[in-house]
Amino acid sequence: MNDRLALLAATEEGLTEGEVLRLALQHAVTELGGLGGAVHLSGPMSALRLVTSAGLPPALVRSWQIVEEDSPAGPARAVRREGHVWAPHSSARPGGAFDWPGTGMASVVLRDDARPVGSLTVVTGARGEPTEEQWAFLTAVTAWAKERLEQAQPPVRPALEEDGAGRLRKALRAVEVGTWEWDIKTGELSWDDAAMAVYGVDPAEFVPRVESWMKVVHPDDVPWTFAAAQRAIRDRGAFEAEYRVGRPDGSYRWTEARGRVELDSAGEPSRMIGTAWESTESRSARDALSRALRHMSDGFLATDDDWHITFVNHKAEEVLGSSQEELLGRVLWTLEPLRGIAGLEAHCRNAAAGAVPAGFDLRRPGSDKCHHVRLVPVPEGVTLYFTDVTERRKDEAERADAARAATERSARIAELTEALAKATTSQDVVEAVAHRVLPPFHATGLLVQTVEGDHTYNLGRPVGFPEAFLEDIDGRARVASDPVWDAISAGGPLFVSSPEEYAARFPEMAHHPAMTGKQSCAFLPLTVSGVSFGICVIAFDQPRHLTAEERALLSAISGLVAQALERARLYDAEHTRSRALQRALLPQSLPELPSCTAAARYLPTERGAAVGGDWYDVIPLSAGRVALVVGDVMGHGLNEAVTMGRLRTAVHTLAGLELPPDEIMNHLNDIVGGLGEDSYATCLYALYDSTAGTCTFTRAGHPPPAIVHPDRKVHFLENPPDPPLGAAEPPFDTVEIEVPDESLLVLFTDGLVESSERDVDQGMADLARLLSHADAQDLHALCDDIISGLLPDGRTTGDDVALLVARVHALPSGQLASWHLPEAPQAAGMARRHVREQLTEWGLDELTPTTELLASELVGNVVRHGRGPVRLRLLRGTDLVCEVCDGSLTMPRVRHASETDEGGRGLQLIASLSQRWGTRYTQDGKAIWTAQQLPGDDMPVPSLEAFDVDAVPPLGEETDAG
Repeated sequence: MNDRLALLAATEEGLTEGEVLRLALQHAVTELGGLGGAVHLSGPMSALRLVTSAGLPPALVRSWQIVEEDSPAGPARAVRREGHVWAPHSSARPGGAFDWPGTGMASVVLRDDARPVGSLTVVTGARGEPTEEQWAFLTAVTAWAKERLEQAQPPVRPALEEDGAGRLRKALRAVEVGTWEWDIKTGELSWDDAAMAVYGVDPAEFVPRVESWMKVVHPDDVPWTFAAAQRAIRDRGAFEAEYRVGRPDGSYRWTEARGRVELDSAGEPSRMIGTAWESTESRSARDALSRALRHMSDGFLATDDDWHITFVNHKAEEVLGSSQEELLGRVLWTLEPLRGIAGLEAHCRNAAAGAVPAGFDLRRPGSDKCHHVRLVPVPEGVTLYFTDVTERRKDEAERADAARAATERSARIAELTEALAKATTSQDVVEAVAHRVLPPFHATGLLVQTVEGDHTYNLGRPVGFPEAFLEDIDGRARVASDPVWDAISAGGPLFVSSPEEYAARFPEMAHHPAMTGKQSCAFLPLTVSGVSFGICVIAFDQPRHLTAEERALLSAISGLVAQALERARLYDAEHTRSRALQRALLPQSLPELPSCTAAARYLPTERGAAVGGDWYDVIPLSAGRVALVVGDVMGHGLNEAVTMGRLRTAVHTLAGLELPPDEIMNHLNDIVGGLGEDSYATCLYALYDSTAGTCTFTRAGHPPPAIVHPDRKVHFLENPPDPPLGAAEPPFDTVEIEVPDESLLVLFTDGLVESSERDVDQGMADLARLLSHADAQDLHALCDDIISGLLPDGRTTGDDVALLVARVHALPSGQLASWHLPEAPQAAGMARRHVREQLTEWGLDELTPTTELLASELVGNVVRHGRGPVRLRLLRGTDLVCEVCDGSLTMPRVRHASETDEGGRGLQLIASLSQRWGTRYTQDGKAIWTAQQLPGDDMPVPSLEAFDVDAVPPLGEETDAG
């Protein structure tokens, strides 16, 4: 802290008021570890005017332009209390409903000798309220700013005198003069049309308040301009000031204003009236001024419109080697010392025509003196200034280079502060340092490492270091005599200026300069709240001895980087946890099914840490059917991810109950509707039946699937979608289409085909083109081709993307057998015969006894409790399915029969003999099915020896109603 004050005290004199305030603000923000800050100065009436800011986004700065002195905002309270004020987050807003960053604002008053004139404010970060030591530092910074503001000289041009009514009328004709009136008590301001033109304000957009005038004044001219207005009010006297005014095209023009204060009946100032005119091109040659110019230390010469010399001072006579009598009336470029300057006449005429000043160096023959000639056009001709620059020219180039470098560094640091405030990830912070710090210091290497225990690990993407070196130091354990650990342990920067110094101080690592190609380095520990958690290494290709100012600046930069990196590490950890949660809620793998082969991709959004709600699923069902599902919960965040998990679980459960697609969508709509009015989701449910070669689709607000036929023709499902889940009104529409064998079904969320640069129609057309030309043999490769073809660099930007591609396989006719049975008791025997014959043909005699019993039980139950028509089916796939269909909608249920009951055990027997069993509704009634594992699999075939066959009730005694 003392070092920073010493650095401020060592700053050279000659800074403008704006530079003084900006420098004080930058050091205050850095010392407090803040996110940004601002300086306000008191203006006319009870208002504070923003004059400079650092690290704050434009939207936030706009709300700070004008702050009323009686407002509860921190800057105003500091001025009223004439001290310092801590405003926590909940009370820190100066106006509006802006969502403020950080924990609050620390404001401290700026004073002159008599009264407060403004305030300096820092938006605090995670540290919260400043400590007493930090408050003392802020007070010391404002004291330094007060001292330097008193030394600074505003660029005010000399006030011009009027000498008579005739000259005044002539000036009023040459310069448009506007009039204004200001109500001091209410703040109301009136401008006439001429004043509007002088200040460059559109009358349609003018707000009749004094703040309108405050906003157009150049920030560097604010202090003395406002001081002149306040002095006029306090002294009840005249107001006079010359200042720059911002124009609509971004330029600034000089404006002069004069006015007087009028008093009310009680003798108090009530209003101020006056005039204003543009003074950029006004005459500067006056009689009083000419007497001063005659004896000024620099040479001065003036010409009329015809380039005849009209005025020359003593120093110009000495430079040109002639007396005033010899020079007056002569044409400028005919003078002997000037005659040999090539292009002088063209320079003069071009400068006068374009009103652009020009300059050149002048050396008289036979003299070692060098004078710089400044040629400035004026309305009546041209003025020339002669300045002896003999000594300055010797080192002017070096000073100019240094000044440019310092200016560039200052601009880069301001840009760095703003970039770090916007950085979210650790890589963002590293890139901000690489782009904003390395160029102004002419550095060529950047390495950021974090400490975990006694090891250091590379963070982000280093710059300028060879891969072999980076691999060697990544994860390296702590060793003695290591510059990284020395800097971290000391908690302060370490500078090594040459390879020789590096070898002398760290002999065990003397090979590092040759290995990296770096000749000098700055090791900057990253410290937050007194704990160093990492190191920032800035390296140079050449030996470099950093000046005290450069070292202090790098130390300040390391503080900014540490604060930003600490926030980014928290973000990275949260980002990783969010992504892990999102991945856990999605399928870890897709099932391998005979009815379809599937591949999928999921790409999370690259914007922010919030997870999305896109999902996909492949759900195997009975009788060679499979459900393909894709959905999208609108919005991003943990709530949306949880909703996605709930919907995916619900789809699994409902699909397992063998519900039709439209009924499943009804239940999902109820779930989403129960989450609140702002919860919505889209969903596409496709049910493929490999036995019939058909697919049934239901979609709620979701993009249609793409269907790719084996001949590579592509079309999209054309039925209009229902509204999204949560906004739809059941029933949901379904559409059933025939899908040729080996066709592709491509299901996706809108993030794949829609973005800010491309509408959904164009995206779907691009997808169709890709599908018609891509190689569809490998579905995983096809997914990659779709992603790379539709998304930049294979990554999403604004929304999550879920993609599911499935190739459907129709069940071969030889693996399906079906029979219609009569509604009579003999149907059970017919069913057993059909089963026995078909299993013999398939070579599955081992399953015959069990399957006969299952078919007999199912058919008998249907004959007794259902109604026709009755149909028996056998499907041979990965397992053996026995299915009985009838025209009844009443589903069977398992009963718990007592020992004396003669029936009620049929479904228990079915459940025991089959691997799985279930029921589902069909278009004409219902179907009851069982599944058995095929011989040769690991699971043994169920044996009838475990059951008392005699206990099974004969046909007609089964009591599992329905």
